[in-house]
Amino acid sequence: MTKAAEPTQTAGDLNARTDAVVVESKDVAFRAYFRVDRYTLRHAQFAGGLGSAITRELLERGHAVAVLPYDPVRDEVVLLEQFRIGALAAGMGPWLLEVVAGVIDPGETAEAVAARETKEESGCHVADLESVARWLSSPGCTSETVELFVGRVDSSRVGGVHGLAQEGEDIRPVAMAADAFLDLLHQGRLDNATVLIAAQWLALNRAALRARWLGSS
Repeated sequence: MTKAAEPTQTAGDLNARTDAVVVESKDVAFRAYFRVDRYTLRHAQFAGGLGSAITRELLERGHAVAVLPYDPVRDEVVLLEQFRIGALAAGMGPWLLEVVAGVIDPGETAEAVAARETKEESGCHVADLESVARWLSSPGCTSETVELFVGRVDSSRVGGVHGLAQEGEDIRPVAMAADAFLDLLHQGRLDNATVLIAAQWLALNRAALRARWLGSS
């Protein structure tokens, strides 16, 4: 058995280098609702030198904004129920409980998307935004990032069905007590990453956020 080479560099070392990745070719492998690019590249190794050429397909779908609408007066969150093809293909119930989300169009700010999508998908007006985090949704296969906010809303009139008909959206908003939402977290019943991250953040920051927003009302 050949002994593996000892690492001489860290991820931080490699990220700081401008020559750590050599892209030998890039082409569009597929284009429809989404686009898939095909890369052939070589990248630096932890033990030194460049590795062999590898080929990777990358899903290009833009960058997304997500919002957890929260009413500090009623201590409620607003969640969305809607159909998702990925859940169907995974053998799970395809109607998920989610937070608001949308893609950033050219020239838009994340904050503008947060306000627009919250209105379109839940019917709620965002009075304030609290930045939570920005992360890569699945860096092994897509460049998409998600930027999450908590949005201050009035949940007292949540209801109906929302979304854009031309985009095939059929979205039911649900006002839920924050305690009930966090119970779903503790019971392991939240089944997509964005709503999980939102719930975990709220569990840690709810009291401080509520005091801050009620103090400014």
